[in-house]
Amino acid sequence: MDFEKEIAKRRTFGIISHPDAGKTTLTEKLLLFGGAIQEAGAVKSNKIKKSATSDFMEIERQRGISVATSVLAFIYKDKKINILDTPGHKDFAEDTFRTLTAVDSVIVVIDVAKGVEEQTEKLVEVCRMRSIPMIVFINKLDREGKDAFDLLDEVEQKLGLKVTPLSFPIGMGHDFKGIYNIYEKNINLFSGQSKKKIEDTINFDDIDSPELEKLIGTEAAENLRENLELVKGVYPDFDKEAYLKAELQPVFFGSALNNFGVRELLDCFIEIAPQPRPKKAEERVVQPNEKDFSGFVFKIHANMDPKHRDRLAFVKIVSGTFERNTPYLHVRHDKKLKFSSPNAFFAEKKKIVDVSFPGDIVGLHDTGNFKIGDTLTGGETLNYKGIPSFSPEHFRYINNADPMKAKQLNKGIDQLMDEGVAQLFTLEMNGRKIIGTVGALQYEVIQYRLEHEYGAKCTYENFPVHKACWVDPEADNEKFQEFKRVKQKFLATDKQGQLVFLADSAFSLQMVQQKYPSVKLHFTSEFS
Repeated sequence: MDFEKEIAKRRTFGIISHPDAGKTTLTEKLLLFGGAIQEAGAVKSNKIKKSATSDFMEIERQRGISVATSVLAFIYKDKKINILDTPGHKDFAEDTFRTLTAVDSVIVVIDVAKGVEEQTEKLVEVCRMRSIPMIVFINKLDREGKDAFDLLDEVEQKLGLKVTPLSFPIGMGHDFKGIYNIYEKNINLFSGQSKKKIEDTINFDDIDSPELEKLIGTEAAENLRENLELVKGVYPDFDKEAYLKAELQPVFFGSALNNFGVRELLDCFIEIAPQPRPKKAEERVVQPNEKDFSGFVFKIHANMDPKHRDRLAFVKIVSGTFERNTPYLHVRHDKKLKFSSPNAFFAEKKKIVDVSFPGDIVGLHDTGNFKIGDTLTGGETLNYKGIPSFSPEHFRYINNADPMKAKQLNKGIDQLMDEGVAQLFTLEMNGRKIIGTVGALQYEVIQYRLEHEYGAKCTYENFPVHKACWVDPEADNEKFQEFKRVKQKFLATDKQGQLVFLADSAFSLQMVQQKYPSVKLHFTSEFS
């Protein structure tokens, strides 16, 4: 097997957007093109009782939202494509931030009617920070929405991107006629019939030819010519190098629900998107074509199959090949582990793989060895950076509602926290457990999963906290001891055993910083 060739075939990307912009639907349509599924079930449509392939948790089916990041792979035109479908709901933003450490490029989905929404802004900022190449897909053109040029302006201004359209809509909403593909110079006409099939395109080199009027009518033809003239005048030509450096973002238009404009996106994507990229570890930068294996855990999912209490640790392979039944070094534990059944995900099916390459995502069965951010290597000590915990925004005591099930409850909380669903703090004073989350919806998810997956019931009570701050243990002096004594009832430890100060208000946080300047407080758990 030609190792370099295998790397060049891989494209690993994430799809990000605001909830409801059509991310899961787009994921499904991409799978449809890859032949991985035969029929796409729209998440919201009641007519098709088949749930979306990528939403496999019960609560997601009930709410029609994606809670966990799912991993899906398919082959298209000899390229192996790995998609990470991320939750759009802001209560699950942390899961998405972590996922962005594992992708080489990103597709940003924007709703034509709503334009750029707040959640998209946050996620794009993270991509910009990490210089991840992005392609923008403007979705739902079969509905009435904002003018195409207004949308392009909004994307540039609100997201701070520099865009160039590679396809352009002909009309919109009930006047929607189709899409002109600037990248390949052809026209794709919209019939609105084929939600589940794949449309044909008409090659169209000469936009001035009278044939155009016959196809789409005089008015639409004139508008299209004017718009394309404007696109040429206003936007830079597409430049692949600039795209790969994250300095230029191509834009496509379409309707994922009607499976329209998706092929244009996919064809261009496999041509221009980056293959697996080098990754920075604390020790050095690791290149994908190094022969020694290395990878990191970016996500842990408990109970993928409710019948078996199993946990899967998702590992992104950064370099070398990962082989089944080969011992690898778990850097944090400094011990060798080997895996007899590493899983790869092919649409909704898991299958055991013998060998995986850089860019691939493998699921490893885990009995509690892994935490998010752990590194596995062929023997070298490497630590991949960039998966911090942020201070949660909501805090609640968690109480056991069924004294007979204390053991199940503790095990459940432990495993869900390892997954990174939320953060657990244990008060120093009395050992009570507090759960901190980014959004209130997570409490429901935790309660639901504790009951349905672990058979444990819990109740919550409010715990007024303004911010969780990680305390730097360096400054262990008299002042530090005094701080610990005075603030005893606000001190807790997190799951890693780090000391955390739970400030009850912005004022008390300020007072601590003034009174104990030697006590260093951090707002993320990753500090050096």
